[in-house]
Amino acid sequence: MTRLHALAAHPRRTLAALAVILAAVGITVGSGANFTASAANPGNTFATGTLSIGNTPGTAVLNAAGLKPGDSKTGTVDIQNTGSLSGGFNLATANPTGDTSLLGQLDVKVEDCGTFSGSTAPSCSSATTKYNGKVNALTNTDLGTYAGSDKHRYQFTVTLPSSTDNTFQGKSATVDFSWSATQS
Repeated sequence: MTRLHALAAHPRRTLAALAVILAAVGITVGSGANFTASAANPGNTFATGTLSIGNTPGTAVLNAAGLKPGDSKTGTVDIQNTGSLSGGFNLATANPTGDTSLLGQLDVKVEDCGTFSGSTAPSCSSATTKYNGKVNALTNTDLGTYAGSDKHRYQFTVTLPSSTDNTFQGKSATVDFSWSATQS
């Protein structure tokens, strides 16, 4: 009897043998050793920066009452980028009230005295002129870029020109100096 006949004559043995062979192959394939590795970068943090303006004093820079032709008054203000991002700073006038024709007569000079060094204020003796013209024409003056925490002192000088005629006698007006910043 040939082997093939012997296998065919005992089908249960044949199936059992095949089942044992298949199980052995499955165990061998399934139990193969594989190396694995993993890594993580935990605690990733995200935050946005800020751009904000500090203004000292937060009151009027100029209180120029009782001006006569040829008079000048001076005031200073400290402007700081109290945020963490750099930004382009600008100055304009806003909210004019009273006899606004006076604002077209008055000359104003805005000078950047420089950046504070720690808590030491800069001297205005070598200031850079940022604007020199009529009060009502101060619409959008570029003051430059401030890095986060930069603080500048500005000196304002308002003058009633000596050529001012009697039509401006007894007039008064107010205006806000408005500071703005745009992230750069």
